[in-house]
Amino acid sequence: MKSIAATLRRLSLALLTVIVIFGSFAVFTPTASAETYTIKLGTDRGLLQFEPKKLTVKAGDTIEWKNNKVPPHNVVFDAKKNPTKNAALAKSLSHKKLLMSPGQKVTTVIPADAAPGSYTFYCEPHRGAGMVGKIIVEG
Repeated sequence: MKSIAATLRRLSLALLTVIVIFGSFAVFTPTASAETYTIKLGTDRGLLQFEPKKLTVKAGDTIEWKNNKVPPHNVVFDAKKNPTKNAALAKSLSHKKLLMSPGQKVTTVIPADAAPGSYTFYCEPHRGAGMVGKIIVEG
């Protein structure tokens, strides 16, 4: 009887050890975390451009749009220049309200269900001056 109880205790201890070891993998395994990127609206030298004008991101990432130089600026994703499957998403990512003061910020979170592909955006007041950019969402 004592040997059966001792064997059960050892088996229970071994099982508990295995559970703790495998459980620690779940706790200490690094997870992919979302990144935050900044795009300046107007370059540091005062050019009417986005800086950077092209950015590659993943679903879940955040883009911080920072009004930098020569305001006012805004960010409009061009539904007509994006593939049909991305047009609705492109419209939802836009920030049409003008940022009037340097340092003002707005953010865009790329949704988890964002279709991979290129998304073209522009600044309404300076589109004619070539203030256009592109975000590439990776799958």
